[in-house]
Amino acid sequence: MRFMLTDEQREFARSLDALLRAADTPGVLRAWAAGDHGPGRALWRRLGDAGVFALAVPEAYGGVGPLPVEAAVACVELGRYAVPGPVAETLAAGVLLAGAGGPAAKEWLPGIASGAAMVSLRLPGHGPYALDADAADAVFTVDGDGLRRAPGPGELSVSADPARRLFRPGPGGEPVAGGRAVEAASRAAGDWASFATAALALGCGEELLRATVAYVKQRRQFGVPVGSFQAVKHRLADTLLGLEFARPLLYGAAVELTEELSGGRAGAGSPEPGAGVGSGTGPAEGPSGSGLGTGRGAGSLGAGSRTGPGMGALGAGAAVAAAKAAAGEAGYAAARTALQLHGAIGYTEELDLAWWLRRARPLRDAWGTPSACRARVLAG
Repeated sequence: MRFMLTDEQREFARSLDALLRAADTPGVLRAWAAGDHGPGRALWRRLGDAGVFALAVPEAYGGVGPLPVEAAVACVELGRYAVPGPVAETLAAGVLLAGAGGPAAKEWLPGIASGAAMVSLRLPGHGPYALDADAADAVFTVDGDGLRRAPGPGELSVSADPARRLFRPGPGGEPVAGGRAVEAASRAAGDWASFATAALALGCGEELLRATVAYVKQRRQFGVPVGSFQAVKHRLADTLLGLEFARPLLYGAAVELTEELSGGRAGAGSPEPGAGVGSGTGPAEGPSGSGLGTGRGAGSLGAGSRTGPGMGALGAGAAVAAAKAAAGEAGYAAARTALQLHGAIGYTEELDLAWWLRRARPLRDAWGTPSACRARVLAG
């Protein structure tokens, strides 16, 4: 396959890059890890204004989605800057509540879309934890066919990344919805959480590689930059290959999710160049300042071609699992490379890169470990 983002999607990525570059995310991360959520919530609201969280919320509730391709674009950028908070969980909550329907959807989805609400999740089959439940405005849990709002954040557990705080929500809580619609919505939300986490892991790996390449150009041994040594070049090249092989799997999964949402199936034929796979026909409008549209091509990979057998035979869930396994392991491999080539300085908390190093492994394992994802791919 060959994927190309549209001009609008690339401009969206550039706008997020500019927003986050000016946000001092290392300082935001340190405050978040210390329990001060103020700077993180302020950044969250700016991301909401940019349209990030509206990407998973239907237009009927104030969103512009679901738009998986744009969500991938956004989450890669957020991963590059290690934005704290339950990003994947909030996006997945938009899918969960929209699928479950009822009063909770009307109550929470507009706030999620605007960035006013931060939400965490615990879903069956994905572990007992809810990320950053203490900072979230609501924590939703699914047990069987029942959706509840947890009574509180629950017990804090130790995390490898101090800026990713894990909580065990307690039993009980306010019933929100039930029935088979909740079961289906829970499965879709799990796919979206895994998909968004894959994009975050890819972005994290990209930043680790970028910082490492910059460092080995500056650090000198025997009178030359260490980056000129063949062993270092090979290690960096292997890291780059892992990330670049994960990227088409991520966008392939985005296409599968898009076609699943539109009721089509991938692999039954290739779109014409530039046609994309989006199904919207409305005006090119979105949240203020977002640069996002809901018209033809929104939510698609346009301005290019898609060739080959495709991933449609796997289905969206398996395509997401393949992307998560590849991106998670590529991001973690980038962290190992970064740590080795930075040497002892990589262990120091004063180095901003330490926050990315700590984040890579939790992102690899959250919402689907590599082994669990491979098993899902094999199961089809």
